[in-house]
Amino acid sequence: MFDYSLYLVTDRRLSLGRSTVEVVAAAVSGGVTCVQLREKHCSTREFLEEARRVRELLVGTGVPLIINDRLDVALAVAADGVHLGQNDMHISDARRLVGERLVIGISAESVADAIRAEAEGADYIGVSPVFTTPTKMDTAPPLGLEGLREIRRAVSLPLVAIGSIRHDNAAEVLRAGADGLAVVSAIVSAPCPRTAAAALRQQIAFTREEERSCTKKSTITGS
Repeated sequence: MFDYSLYLVTDRRLSLGRSTVEVVAAAVSGGVTCVQLREKHCSTREFLEEARRVRELLVGTGVPLIINDRLDVALAVAADGVHLGQNDMHISDARRLVGERLVIGISAESVADAIRAEAEGADYIGVSPVFTTPTKMDTAPPLGLEGLREIRRAVSLPLVAIGSIRHDNAAEVLRAGADGLAVVSAIVSAPCPRTAAAALRQQIAFTREEERSCTKKSTITGS
């Protein structure tokens, strides 16, 4: 199973003129554990070229490459997975084409979406959006922390939360049930993506340690 704890989603429009490879390299050095390449505004050939560059960068790092929407691109570049939205290829068709070679993530905008994704064989669920986000306009109303909690109660798959996730709200999103934080502008648009990623990684580690400590205390108190 991949480590989805700090999941970078790329967006070249927000990268302050830096290349996607440059941003990804800095973010990985800062502690990003998973990279999703998202390209909505380029040709298939350009997407493939970008994906190959990122794939080459990630070789040997242990950080998986997930391709947004495009199963054909994921297969062509030997990516580790594909992430599909509610209007993309159905997971059953994707699974028929790739078997277990790729992980398949599914975006869920409701409890029903999440339950269906788990039943149909998704490997992880992208809970979207938790908060209002300016980086993706074709989304449902924000779920909020309570919506995230409801999905956590309904399914057992890893949950990756997305939608205006930042350093100042990361802890509460994790406490609400997210296994991972999918981050776009907080890293891509940061003056230093490496520093931004490192700060988020530190916040994740601190929150998880705090949760383990609380669980241990509760167990001792209850025994």
